[in-house]
This record gives sequence, structure tokens and C-alpha cells, in this order.
Amino acid sequence: MAKFLVILIPFFAAFLAYGISSNRYRAYVVPMAALGHLAAVIFLMQSPVQISEEARWFELDPLGQIILLSVSVLFFCCSLYTPQYLHLRMERPNRIFCSCMLLLFALMSLVPFIQHIGIIWVIMEATTLSSGPLIYFNRTSRSIEAAWKYLMICSVGIALALLGTFFLAYSAIKLDDSNPLLFPNLVKSANLLTQPWLRAAFVILLVGYGTKMGIAPLHAWKPDAYGETSGIVGALLAGGLTSCAFLVLLRIIRIMYAAGDAAWTNHILIVMGLLSMTFAAVFMSRQKDYKRILAYSSVEHMGILILGVGFGPAGLFGSLFHVWNNALGKAVLFLSSGNIHRFFGSKSAETVSGAIRQIPVSASLFLLGFIAITGSPPFGPFVSEFTILQAAFTAKHYGAGALYLLLMFAVFIGMGTTVLSVVFGETVKPVNGNHYKDSLCSVGPIVLLLLLLLILGVYLPSSLRAVLNNAVVFMEVAR
Repeated sequence: MAKFLVILIPFFAAFLAYGISSNRYRAYVVPMAALGHLAAVIFLMQSPVQISEEARWFELDPLGQIILLSVSVLFFCCSLYTPQYLHLRMERPNRIFCSCMLLLFALMSLVPFIQHIGIIWVIMEATTLSSGPLIYFNRTSRSIEAAWKYLMICSVGIALALLGTFFLAYSAIKLDDSNPLLFPNLVKSANLLTQPWLRAAFVILLVGYGTKMGIAPLHAWKPDAYGETSGIVGALLAGGLTSCAFLVLLRIIRIMYAAGDAAWTNHILIVMGLLSMTFAAVFMSRQKDYKRILAYSSVEHMGILILGVGFGPAGLFGSLFHVWNNALGKAVLFLSSGNIHRFFGSKSAETVSGAIRQIPVSASLFLLGFIAITGSPPFGPFVSEFTILQAAFTAKHYGAGALYLLLMFAVFIGMGTTVLSVVFGETVKPVNGNHYKDSLCSVGPIVLLLLLLLILGVYLPSSLRAVLNNAVVFMEVAR
């Protein structure tokens, strides 16, 4: 029953929010739905995952557990920020914003349960359509351009994913199975799949869902979408929706492992991961827009996720753990940068400076978020990124490991130049004369997110470690 509540709570909350006429009271539906969802997810996690011998299209596997729990925690923290944010934007109707936000949450919660490659494609396409209006919330010419670019590029990516799905289905044409497109059945019969069609399907699916993740060079939608949307939406896209796309890729990678193509698959993942990190490092070096720089940070971390998978079981553990750290860290950065933007009325480091002396709490959180997301101790990303580095050298990928370390240092320098300028530069007056001040409602959720990142850096709860280990075993059993 709990697994159905996980889907139904945000789904019906979306309709409830649409039906409420008051802008002020509608906003409170979001945290109420998030709290109910988190409670249902925690209850669901209490019982061990039991994979049925008979493949089903609706079932939560160990990989899905990680993504579902991270999405639920991320959305709950962001939902606490939502009423205050919308209260400050009372001049703008929020009916569509709240409804689409909850609908996106429902779809992201549905993805971890779907075991049919065709149905999961439909859900991923639906996430694109439901998140498009969120990007356009500010109703500016640049936000509508960003929304259209997001819809067009992600739709092209999803179309390629559909082509890859057809290729995968054709590779299974000889299977004597009534449900050949269920992930468990494809894993079970992977050695019978036609290898050329399977490899072609993997490459096309990697490009298709990689576009949704925003790995380079498939990231063209990210700078505009992340730069023009609100901090809440940026956090959900960077920490939630990209994780769902990563989950789909993991299930496809599991099929490749089962087919005996682990070495070939991992080689492609390592190349794509390093390429994504390289693009991020290059474009960060001269970026003055402190919200757009978060998009390139996301490009880097998507590269880290798939790079870790390519380094074997230890790297896979680090990548799965990094899903959590990336989600929490991006939320800290997006929400705190949103507060800074609201105070100064600008996103450019050339006109935003000395934030630590004017809105000290948000500026401090933005700085700490930068320190955390770039892999500095004692925060969670340091542990997951160091685990991936160890895995690289353990698997004797010395060149890739050295380049990984070099690119992380380059990203630290490039991102740090902009962040430090915004936080510690010469004090300037707000462009629009805004008198926004930090409050408990606007910084409290960010503090909570940062505390979670700190806890994950010094102590990994045994329950979360067990979930991560189960997911690694689940992937490696297919080898």
C-alpha cells in the first residue's frame, strides 16, 4: 500500500493545488504533500526489498530505492522553502507553478518503480513536459527562451532514447518471452540478445538519456534553464530529475553487464565522464553568471556519476553515494544563490559583490555550498569523490584517475573565482534597490540541507550504507 501512496500523494496534491484559489494558501500544499510522501517512503524502506522471481513492470529494486529516497528528501527540504519564496512573489500567480511542481514530483517518484523500458520512456518524456512551465515562471523573454530550449533539446534526446529502445527491442526479437522489454527479463536473457543491435542500442540510449542528465556535449539546455529558473526548480532539476535519468542508464548498463560487455561499456562511460568534466572545467573558467556556473557544476557532477560506474564496484558505490551528495549540495547552492539574486537583482559577478556584508547568512551558505560541492572535507561529496578516485587507482585506471583529479582541481579554481568574487568582493548596492532580508523560512531549509551534507561527510548511517551495498550487489550480480 505504501508504494502506491508514494505516487498518489503528490499526484492528488497537484490537483488539490490547482483547485485552491488563494495564492497564499496554495503554497502550503507543497510542504504538506512532501511530508506525507517522505513518511510513506520511510515506511516503505522499513521492509527489505524482495525481487519477485516473476518479472513485474511495477516493482522497487535496490537501485530505485536510492533514487526514490534521495528525491523524497530533496523535495521535502525544497518544499520548506517554497511558501516563503512564493510569498515574496505574490504579484505572480502560482497555480501552474505549484501544480506542475507537484506533478513533476509524482513523476520522479514513479520512475524508480517502473521496470518496463517503454513505460519508463513515457514517464521521462512526461517529466520534460511538466517541468517546462516551471522554467517559465519568471515570465521574461529569457525565461521563455530557456523553457523552449529545454523542451526542444530534451525532446530530441528523448526521441533518440525511443530509437534506442527500438534497437534494444530488436536485439531481443529472438527471445521466447511474453514480456521481453521488462528490465529483469532483459537481464536474465542478456546472453541471447543480438550483440551488434544491443551495442547500438546502448550508445543511442546513452546519448538520449545522457541529454536528459545533461552530460557534455549534450548539455546545451542546462546553462539557460538553470540560469533563468527559480532556485527551487533548479535544485529539483539538478538533484532530482537528472538522478532519475541516471537510474534509467544504470538499468541499461546492467543489461550490458549481463550480456558480457562490461569492459566495453565501462570504457565508454569513462570517456564520456571525463569529457563532461572537461567541458565543465573549460566553460567555468570565464563564467561570470553565478547561477549559470551552477549549470556547469551540474555537467561536471553528471560526468562524475557515470565515470564512477566505469571504475567498477567500488566506483559504483561512490557514484550511488554521490547521487545523494550532488542532490543536497546543488539544493544548497541553488536556494542560497536565489536569495542573493533576490537581494541584488542581478546574476552577474560584475554587479554582485560583497554579499557576505549585506546578506551574511545566505552568502555564507553559498560559500559553504561551494566548498562542499567541490569535494572539500568534511562534507559528503569529499567522501564519494574520494571513493571514486580510489576505485580508479584500484582498477589500474591511472591515467583516468589522474585526469579526474586534475579536472576537479580546475573546476575548484574556475568556480571558486566567481563564488569568492560574489561573496567577498567590494561591497556594491543592489541594482533594483531591493530590501530583501534573510529570514528563518528562507535560510532554514538551506541550513538543514547543509547539515545533512555534513552528516554524510562524517558518518554514513548503517541503513543508507546497506541500501548502497544492496544496489552495488544488484548491479554486479548481472556481470
